[in-house]
Amino acid sequence: MNIRQQKILTSVIEEYTNTAVPVSSEILVKKYQVKASPATIRNDMAKLEKNGFLYQPHISAGRIPTDEGYRYFVEEIMKDRELSINEQKKLQAELLKLKAKNTRLERTVVKLLSGFSGALAITGANKKEEFFESGIKSLMSQPEFKNIDEICKLAEVLDVVDEKFENIAKDLKENETKIYIGKENPIGEISNCSMVVSSYKLKGGEKGILALIGPKRMKYAKNKSLIEYMKKLLSSSAVLIIVAGNLYLVIG
Repeated sequence: MNIRQQKILTSVIEEYTNTAVPVSSEILVKKYQVKASPATIRNDMAKLEKNGFLYQPHISAGRIPTDEGYRYFVEEIMKDRELSINEQKKLQAELLKLKAKNTRLERTVVKLLSGFSGALAITGANKKEEFFESGIKSLMSQPEFKNIDEICKLAEVLDVVDEKFENIAKDLKENETKIYIGKENPIGEISNCSMVVSSYKLKGGEKGILALIGPKRMKYAKNKSLIEYMKKLLSSSAVLIIVAGNLYLVIG
Protein backbone atom coordinates (compact mmCIF):
# COMPACT_ATOMS: atom_id res chain seq x y z
CA MET A 1 0.00 0.00 0.00
CA ASN A 2 1.55 3.32 -1.04
CA ILE A 3 1.40 6.54 0.99
CA ARG A 4 -1.58 7.94 -0.92
CA GLN A 5 -3.54 4.73 -0.47
CA GLN A 6 -2.73 4.78 3.25
CA LYS A 7 -4.06 8.35 3.38
CA ILE A 8 -7.22 7.23 1.58
CA LEU A 9 -7.76 4.29 3.94
CA THR A 10 -7.14 6.49 6.99
CA SER A 11 -9.55 9.15 5.72
CA VAL A 12 -12.25 6.59 4.92
CA ILE A 13 -11.92 5.14 8.43
CA GLU A 14 -12.05 8.58 10.08
CA GLU A 15 -15.09 9.68 8.07
CA TYR A 16 -16.95 6.41 8.53
CA THR A 17 -16.18 6.45 12.26
CA ASN A 18 -17.85 9.83 12.55
CA THR A 19 -20.82 9.33 10.21
CA ALA A 20 -21.49 5.59 9.75
CA VAL A 21 -22.12 6.47 6.08
CA PRO A 22 -20.16 4.95 3.14
CA VAL A 23 -17.45 7.35 1.99
CA SER A 24 -17.20 8.71 -1.56
CA SER A 25 -14.15 9.94 -3.48
CA GLU A 26 -15.66 13.44 -3.52
CA ILE A 27 -15.62 13.56 0.30
CA LEU A 28 -11.94 12.55 0.30
CA VAL A 29 -11.08 15.38 -2.09
CA LYS A 30 -13.15 18.13 -0.48
CA LYS A 31 -12.91 17.29 3.22
CA TYR A 32 -9.65 15.37 3.58
CA GLN A 33 -7.70 17.10 0.83
CA VAL A 34 -6.23 13.95 -0.67
CA LYS A 35 -3.90 15.35 -3.33
CA ALA A 36 -5.11 13.52 -6.40
CA SER A 37 -7.90 13.79 -8.93
CA PRO A 38 -11.24 12.14 -8.13
CA ALA A 39 -10.53 9.62 -10.91
CA THR A 40 -7.18 8.66 -9.36
CA ILE A 41 -8.77 8.36 -5.93
CA ARG A 42 -11.57 6.18 -7.30
CA ASN A 43 -8.93 3.98 -8.92
CA ASP A 44 -7.04 3.68 -5.62
CA MET A 45 -10.26 2.90 -3.77
CA ALA A 46 -10.99 0.15 -6.28
CA LYS A 47 -7.51 -1.30 -5.67
CA LEU A 48 -8.03 -1.15 -1.91
CA GLU A 49 -11.35 -2.94 -2.39
CA LYS A 50 -9.75 -5.59 -4.60
CA ASN A 51 -7.09 -6.18 -1.92
CA GLY A 52 -9.73 -6.58 0.78
CA PHE A 53 -9.28 -3.31 2.72
CA LEU A 54 -12.47 -1.56 1.60
CA TYR A 55 -15.97 -2.74 0.79
CA GLN A 56 -18.72 -1.22 -1.35
CA PRO A 57 -22.10 -2.16 0.19
CA HIS A 58 -24.03 -1.00 -2.89
CA ILE A 59 -23.01 -0.24 -6.47
CA SER A 60 -23.96 3.42 -6.14
CA ALA A 61 -22.53 3.81 -2.63
CA GLY A 62 -19.13 4.86 -1.36
CA ARG A 63 -16.81 2.49 0.48
CA ILE A 64 -16.53 1.35 4.08
CA PRO A 65 -13.57 -0.34 5.81
CA THR A 66 -13.42 -4.13 6.07
CA ASP A 67 -12.06 -6.01 9.08
CA GLU A 68 -8.77 -6.31 7.17
CA GLY A 69 -8.80 -2.56 6.52
CA TYR A 70 -9.21 -1.79 10.21
CA ARG A 71 -6.51 -4.32 11.10
CA TYR A 72 -4.05 -2.76 8.66
CA PHE A 73 -4.85 0.66 10.06
CA VAL A 74 -4.36 -0.45 13.68
CA GLU A 75 -1.12 -2.32 12.97
CA GLU A 76 0.55 -0.16 10.31
CA ILE A 77 -0.86 3.35 10.44
CA MET A 78 -2.40 4.16 13.83
CA LYS A 79 -0.08 5.77 16.32
CA ASP A 80 -0.48 5.17 20.02
CA ARG A 81 -1.72 8.28 21.76
CA GLU A 82 -1.75 9.33 25.36
CA LEU A 83 -4.67 11.12 26.92
CA SER A 84 -4.14 14.86 26.98
CA ILE A 85 -3.51 16.56 30.32
CA ASN A 86 -7.05 17.95 30.19
CA GLU A 87 -8.49 14.48 29.51
CA GLN A 88 -6.47 13.03 32.38
CA LYS A 89 -7.63 15.74 34.75
CA LYS A 90 -11.24 15.25 33.70
CA LEU A 91 -10.98 11.50 34.21
CA GLN A 92 -9.40 11.98 37.64
CA ALA A 93 -12.06 14.52 38.62
CA GLU A 94 -14.85 12.10 37.67
CA LEU A 95 -13.08 9.33 39.56
CA LEU A 96 -12.96 11.53 42.65
CA LYS A 97 -16.68 12.32 42.39
CA LEU A 98 -17.61 8.65 42.24
CA LYS A 99 -15.18 7.68 45.00
CA ALA A 100 -16.63 10.42 47.20
CA LYS A 101 -19.98 8.65 46.86
CA ASN A 102 -18.38 5.41 48.05
CA THR A 103 -19.18 3.77 44.74
CA ARG A 104 -17.71 0.28 44.40
CA LEU A 105 -14.42 0.32 42.46
CA GLU A 106 -15.60 -1.89 39.60
CA ARG A 107 -18.75 0.18 39.10
CA THR A 108 -16.69 3.37 39.18
CA VAL A 109 -14.34 2.04 36.50
CA VAL A 110 -17.04 0.90 34.06
CA LYS A 111 -19.01 4.13 34.42
CA LEU A 112 -15.93 6.18 33.63
CA LEU A 113 -14.78 4.04 30.72
CA SER A 114 -18.22 3.90 29.10
CA GLY A 115 -18.82 7.59 29.67
CA PHE A 116 -15.53 8.64 28.08
CA SER A 117 -15.66 6.18 25.17
CA GLY A 118 -19.35 5.80 24.34
CA ALA A 119 -18.72 2.04 24.25
CA LEU A 120 -19.86 -0.82 26.46
CA ALA A 121 -17.38 -1.17 29.32
CA ILE A 122 -16.88 -4.40 31.25
CA THR A 123 -14.57 -5.04 34.18
CA GLY A 124 -14.12 -7.45 37.03
CA ALA A 125 -11.63 -9.24 39.24
CA ASN A 126 -10.56 -12.66 37.98
CA LYS A 127 -10.78 -14.51 41.30
CA LYS A 128 -14.17 -13.14 42.27
CA GLU A 129 -15.68 -14.23 38.93
CA GLU A 130 -17.91 -11.18 39.18
CA PHE A 131 -18.12 -8.74 36.30
CA PHE A 132 -19.73 -5.34 35.92
CA GLU A 133 -20.87 -3.53 32.78
CA SER A 134 -21.96 -0.04 31.83
CA GLY A 135 -22.84 1.70 28.57
CA ILE A 136 -25.32 -0.74 27.07
CA LYS A 137 -27.78 2.07 26.28
CA SER A 138 -25.11 4.06 24.45
CA LEU A 139 -24.06 1.03 22.44
CA MET A 140 -27.64 0.17 21.50
CA SER A 141 -28.12 3.69 20.12
CA GLN A 142 -25.51 3.07 17.41
CA PRO A 143 -26.79 2.43 13.85
CA GLU A 144 -25.19 -1.03 13.87
CA PHE A 145 -27.73 -2.17 16.48
CA LYS A 146 -30.95 -1.20 14.74
CA ASN A 147 -31.39 -4.86 13.84
CA ILE A 148 -33.22 -6.73 16.61
CA ASP A 149 -31.07 -9.82 15.99
CA GLU A 150 -27.92 -7.90 16.88
CA ILE A 151 -29.55 -6.64 20.09
CA CYS A 152 -30.50 -10.18 21.04
CA LYS A 153 -26.97 -11.44 20.44
CA LEU A 154 -25.54 -8.74 22.67
CA ALA A 155 -28.10 -9.46 25.40
CA GLU A 156 -27.14 -13.16 25.30
CA VAL A 157 -23.48 -12.27 25.77
CA LEU A 158 -24.24 -10.11 28.80
CA ASP A 159 -26.10 -13.00 30.38
CA VAL A 160 -22.94 -15.13 30.36
CA VAL A 161 -20.32 -12.39 30.50
CA ASP A 162 -18.48 -14.05 33.40
CA GLU A 163 -17.83 -17.21 31.41
CA LYS A 164 -16.73 -15.30 28.31
CA PHE A 165 -14.28 -13.05 30.11
CA GLU A 166 -12.78 -15.79 32.22
CA ASN A 167 -11.62 -17.42 28.98
CA ILE A 168 -10.41 -14.12 27.50
CA ALA A 169 -8.44 -13.37 30.67
CA LYS A 170 -6.57 -16.66 30.34
CA ASP A 171 -5.21 -15.60 26.93
CA LEU A 172 -3.98 -12.20 28.12
CA LYS A 173 -0.43 -11.68 29.25
CA GLU A 174 0.15 -9.46 32.26
CA ASN A 175 -0.33 -5.78 31.33
CA GLU A 176 -1.06 -6.73 27.72
CA THR A 177 -3.67 -4.76 25.76
CA LYS A 178 -5.28 -6.48 22.79
CA ILE A 179 -7.51 -5.17 20.04
CA TYR A 180 -9.94 -7.62 18.44
CA ILE A 181 -11.64 -6.47 15.25
CA GLY A 182 -14.89 -7.87 13.93
CA LYS A 183 -14.62 -11.57 13.20
CA GLU A 184 -11.43 -11.76 15.34
CA ASN A 185 -13.62 -11.11 18.38
CA PRO A 186 -13.32 -14.12 20.74
CA ILE A 187 -16.95 -13.51 21.66
CA GLY A 188 -18.32 -15.01 18.49
CA GLU A 189 -21.90 -13.92 19.09
CA ILE A 190 -20.92 -10.27 18.53
CA SER A 191 -18.50 -10.66 15.65
CA ASN A 192 -19.80 -7.39 14.20
CA CYS A 193 -18.16 -5.56 17.13
CA SER A 194 -14.59 -4.74 18.04
CA MET A 195 -13.09 -5.00 21.50
CA VAL A 196 -10.16 -3.41 23.30
CA VAL A 197 -9.25 -5.54 26.31
CA SER A 198 -6.47 -5.59 28.88
CA SER A 199 -5.54 -7.11 32.20
CA TYR A 200 -4.68 -5.05 35.26
CA LYS A 201 -3.20 -5.63 38.68
CA LEU A 202 -4.18 -3.70 41.78
CA LYS A 203 -1.57 -2.49 44.25
CA GLY A 204 -2.64 -5.28 46.60
CA GLY A 205 -1.98 -7.92 43.94
CA GLU A 206 -5.58 -8.59 42.86
CA LYS A 207 -5.85 -9.13 39.10
CA GLY A 208 -8.70 -8.17 36.82
CA ILE A 209 -9.73 -7.35 33.28
CA LEU A 210 -10.90 -4.21 31.49
CA ALA A 211 -12.73 -4.20 28.16
CA LEU A 212 -14.42 -1.78 25.80
CA ILE A 213 -16.84 -3.21 23.22
CA GLY A 214 -18.22 -1.11 20.39
CA PRO A 215 -18.89 -0.93 16.67
CA LYS A 216 -15.99 -1.77 14.36
CA ARG A 217 -15.82 1.94 13.58
CA MET A 218 -14.85 2.72 17.18
CA LYS A 219 -11.99 5.14 17.90
CA TYR A 220 -9.28 2.57 18.46
CA ALA A 221 -6.44 4.87 19.52
CA LYS A 222 -8.63 6.77 21.99
CA ASN A 223 -10.13 3.63 23.50
CA LYS A 224 -6.74 1.99 23.85
CA SER A 225 -5.40 5.08 25.61
CA LEU A 226 -8.40 5.11 27.97
CA ILE A 227 -7.79 1.49 28.91
CA GLU A 228 -4.07 2.13 29.41
CA TYR A 229 -4.63 5.17 31.60
CA MET A 230 -7.26 3.45 33.71
CA LYS A 231 -4.81 0.58 34.24
CA LYS A 232 -2.27 3.12 35.42
CA LEU A 233 -4.72 4.53 37.94
CA LEU A 234 -5.70 1.08 39.18
CA SER A 235 -2.16 -0.26 39.53
CA SER A 236 -0.64 2.89 41.03
CA SER A 237 -0.53 3.86 44.67
CA ALA A 238 -3.18 6.47 43.97
CA VAL A 239 -4.56 8.03 47.12
CA LEU A 240 -7.12 10.66 47.98
CA ILE A 241 -6.02 13.65 50.00
CA ILE A 242 -7.93 16.65 51.27
CA VAL A 243 -6.39 20.11 50.87
CA ALA A 244 -8.31 23.17 52.01
CA GLY A 245 -11.52 21.19 51.90
CA ASN A 246 -10.95 19.92 48.35
CA LEU A 247 -10.37 16.30 47.32
CA TYR A 248 -7.32 15.53 45.18
CA LEU A 249 -6.10 12.32 43.55
CA VAL A 250 -2.35 11.75 43.93
CA ILE A 251 -0.79 9.11 41.69
CA GLY A 252 2.34 7.47 43.05
